[in-house]
Amino acid sequence: MKITKEAQGGQTVAVTAEEMNEINRLSRRELKREEVYTFSVRLCDNEVDRDHERFSRETLEQLAQLFQGKSGIFDHNWSAKGQAARIYRTQVVEEPESLAVTGEPCAYLKGYAYMMRTQENAGLIAEIEAGIKKEVSVGCSVKRAVCSICGEDMADCPHRKGEEYEGKLCFAELREATDAYEFSFVAVPAQPRAGIMKGKENRARSLKELCEGEEQCVRELKQLEREAELGRHYLSALRRDVVRLGALSGDGMKTLTLEKIAGKLEEEELLELKDSFERRAAGKYPVMTQLGYGNVAPAEVGRDKEFMI
Repeated sequence: MKITKEAQGGQTVAVTAEEMNEINRLSRRELKREEVYTFSVRLCDNEVDRDHERFSRETLEQLAQLFQGKSGIFDHNWSAKGQAARIYRTQVVEEPESLAVTGEPCAYLKGYAYMMRTQENAGLIAEIEAGIKKEVSVGCSVKRAVCSICGEDMADCPHRKGEEYEGKLCFAELREATDAYEFSFVAVPAQPRAGIMKGKENRARSLKELCEGEEQCVRELKQLEREAELGRHYLSALRRDVVRLGALSGDGMKTLTLEKIAGKLEEEELLELKDSFERRAAGKYPVMTQLGYGNVAPAEVGRDKEFMI
């Protein structure tokens, strides 16, 4: 499974003797300090991104090994002409002051890259220094995308990324990294915080953070959360009703199949399906009376056997 994730890049790295040793492991001749320009990039992290996916901490560790020696290009255009930089060192950095959606400490994969100080690269170096070129995207592959709701592979489960199920957000956790291809300078990243690093960004990343200090906003947000929770409970109950009535209708569909179908439908579609199943179930199990009133004869004795003791 090929994955492309965007990030942010570019804090200048001091070209120490240790950095030069790492760089010269990749070069064909021994480069000098004044010949290279070095910078760091935030390649990817363990937060849920705009695609409703996240890398597990274990996957970040695997990618740290795989990204060493990989090229930096532009817009994932795999051409030798576009090679501008190369990652010579990586590390997984902890952010203990923040927690990921899973409750574990936030962490990100930091890459250290170098490029040659040539006339052709002078413009790119100037743009990195000016903060114009800073968003980056990583290309890699993983074996599995696991559903956060049921723990199954996303391809085999009824849940959809980005939706909430009984108050829990559905996202895919990317596991078992198998390869890393490159990192690219791009315009719009999927992982909002990934890219060339200029220090820690202090910006709100949720509605709760945006509402901090604004009492009216906090009250309105809490009311919206309560209403959203009621809506989720209603939709969940509606899906259970559809599954129950579908089983009663006698179409022979397995409960698991019905659950998968109901899990992908919205309210209007669920209500329509529920109405159809109710009509079928009513035809198969009509309401019968045991006693007669007036001139109405009671039901035949043979049809009351289920009530006999």
